[in-house]
Amino acid sequence: MTYAERMEAKLQAAFAPSALEIIDQSEDHRGHGGYRDGGETHFKIIIRAAAFTGMNRVAQQRAVMAALKAELDERVHALALVVSGD
Repeated sequence: MTYAERMEAKLQAAFAPSALEIIDQSEDHRGHGGYRDGGETHFKIIIRAAAFTGMNRVAQQRAVMAALKAELDERVHALALVVSGD
């Protein structure tokens, strides 16, 4: 299972999003800090879920980061997040 697939499964389970897009942007960061051969180090996540309604931006981002802690600890170097409530 790829890291993108792992993250998708975790975000689906944690937030039941109405919209979720995970984009691997690793090749855009080749040569930069945190890049590894094979990619899967830099991602952009666009997620919309009712679970985020009423949360400020920092709380939304912290919730996503907490759900993806294992992936961030293992390989994922950077996440660009676009989070919104339904």
